[in-house]
Amino acid sequence: MSVFSLLDPAVGLAHDVVSALAQVLPTALAIVLFTVCVRLALHPLARAAARGEKARARLAPHIAELNRKHKGKPEKLQAALAELYKKEKASPFAGCLPMLVQIPFFSVMYRLFTTPNDLLGHTVFGVPLGLHVGGAHGAGQLVVFGLLYAALAAVGYVGFRRARKAAAAQAATQAALPAGRQATPQPGMGLLPYLSFGTVLFAALVPLAAGIYLVTTTTWSAAERAWLHRGTAPVPQVALI
Repeated sequence: MSVFSLLDPAVGLAHDVVSALAQVLPTALAIVLFTVCVRLALHPLARAAARGEKARARLAPHIAELNRKHKGKPEKLQAALAELYKKEKASPFAGCLPMLVQIPFFSVMYRLFTTPNDLLGHTVFGVPLGLHVGGAHGAGQLVVFGLLYAALAAVGYVGFRRARKAAAAQAATQAALPAGRQATPQPGMGLLPYLSFGTVLFAALVPLAAGIYLVTTTTWSAAERAWLHRGTAPVPQVALI
């Protein structure tokens, strides 16, 4: 028994909802509308996650100072961190739980748009929603997939720029610290901004229906994040899809 089979009841419910919408709307548009409704329902969790990120960013200089002060003394460090979080009425896990709670919802939607079902037999501009790019033939079908990947790349570029700005701001903050208080750069951090384009590569492995879902949810994530973090310094983030 597959672990993903536990999601089957929820996947069946999602299928019924999208099928009902597809009775009055083109199936591709029904997928977009369904995805937007789910993301709208999850928005309170996104707000909670954003509050947690802002709290961690605000406390980051204090945490770095405590790490320096209690280096090699893990017990004192843990006690000092606990006191800091208590004083600031924050939690080291603030923002993590809301993000984890969203994972089952995204898993259901991914399974719906990748598991063979009658919805994937519908078409958009003549391209079956269950078709992979490897099975595309003719200029028309390739153009549809090309536009899909271009849209994902555009959204990825927004995330890339934000991540680069966050990395630059973090580097500037570190450079302003005295030599003894600067943190050791973590290997691979320079590659983090490029993960924003990972969705494009992932979309090439899934059917067109899943690609439409990815475009919708990543666009929502970029817009939602820009709104929730308006007026604040960007924070590196690998968004859920």
